[in-house]
Amino acid sequence: MDKDSKIYIAGHRGLAGSAILRQLELKGYRKLALRAHAELELTDQAAVRGFFERERPEYVFLAAAKVGGIVANSSYPAEFIHSNLAVQTNVLHESWRIGVKRLLFLGSSCIYPRDCPQPMKEEYLLTGPLESTNRPYAVAKIAGIEMCWSYNRQYGTNFLAAMPTNLYGPGDSYDLNNSHVLPALIRKMHEAMKAGAGEVVIWGSGAPLRELLYSEDMAEACVHLLDLPSAEFSKLISGREPPLVNIGYGEDQSIAELAHTVARVVGFRGKLRFDTSKPDGTPRKLLDSGRIKALGWKPRTRLDEGIALAYKDFLSRYAG
Repeated sequence: MDKDSKIYIAGHRGLAGSAILRQLELKGYRKLALRAHAELELTDQAAVRGFFERERPEYVFLAAAKVGGIVANSSYPAEFIHSNLAVQTNVLHESWRIGVKRLLFLGSSCIYPRDCPQPMKEEYLLTGPLESTNRPYAVAKIAGIEMCWSYNRQYGTNFLAAMPTNLYGPGDSYDLNNSHVLPALIRKMHEAMKAGAGEVVIWGSGAPLRELLYSEDMAEACVHLLDLPSAEFSKLISGREPPLVNIGYGEDQSIAELAHTVARVVGFRGKLRFDTSKPDGTPRKLLDSGRIKALGWKPRTRLDEGIALAYKDFLSRYAG
């Protein structure tokens, strides 16, 4: 990508998209096409077509998605599958129509089977049943990968799918009904500490293992992928396997361990009680990130450092 290339970031105000925006600005990219949700409804095919015809971006980061944790996925399954399918279908199709040079589609590690061998390699896609609590979202993301592959094969596009592990960082959602586990823990611990509560109740047994990646590290990986030399990029999108690359931290820990780390960072000294009547979700989700690490990327931010930065962001935006 040239510094004057026009780049569109779909979802630039979300956790992933805002991190990609900051990374591009840091690297000196100047022509960034940005539209907030109020300015462009990505589920509206006509609106998306008009935007692409007017702006004609050369590169696209597709980070727009409806996301959430177990509560949100269980409560709004129709919204999760409809919204995500509509957004990615419109953006991918219009990117092909106007001749986008390269596109990066962001998915999620939940695309892999619930009982997948660990760590999860890209070739494990579609080798077993999905986790039931987020299946609508996962199916939508799998469809996005298949679309990238199909358009590449039929139309010669350069669409690549990247699957980050669980993300956290600046701009995250701390809504207890819709957020992922780490931001939910940060808010719960903070509110309990401020209220002088003696305990915090956490969903599930605490046994499931989770891998977490700081959003700024993920953004660096995404820009690195879309800016690869032609020969290396072509290897990723051509062949008999889907054009798919994992982006992970490389280590995981239990929800219980994560909760204790968050409590320490926030300063909550009470008891942690695990409510085993609530669902655990997938037992383990550790990505094999050997493919992208072989291309020269590796994460920079340790988990405890990242949680401290995320808590600082929470305080600045929610705690006044």
